[in-house]
Amino acid sequence: MHRQTQSLLSQHDMTADQYVLLALLSIEDGVTQQELTQRASSDPNTVRAMLVLLEEKGLVVRKAHVTDRRARRVLITAKGRRKYTLLAKTLTPLQDALRAPFSEPEAKAFVDALQRFCGSIQQWESDQEAHTFK
Repeated sequence: MHRQTQSLLSQHDMTADQYVLLALLSIEDGVTQQELTQRASSDPNTVRAMLVLLEEKGLVVRKAHVTDRRARRVLITAKGRRKYTLLAKTLTPLQDALRAPFSEPEAKAFVDALQRFCGSIQQWESDQEAHTFK
């Protein structure tokens, strides 16, 4: 699935990981880099490098946080929203093919289970970080 996604997105000079960041920003714009890193289940250096590339393409901008001078908010640009829409349409046939073997309730249950799984991984990572800094 990742390989197929990567192949489709490469036609638009994007990676699957970059798409994930645009998708997350399309859901909630203006989150901090740290929040974006957590939501993407990635590491800060990787997200920072991807944001630099997305910024160079004019798809996102990073601005100082209003209340926390150390934090930077990430905003998707109008060009970034258009690109995300194009990429989402590009992936629709693949997503439809992946959903085809499942009924709608089965697909929903599967996605819900994956979200819980990801949440448990994020909680575990958060717990590990808390133990590391004690």
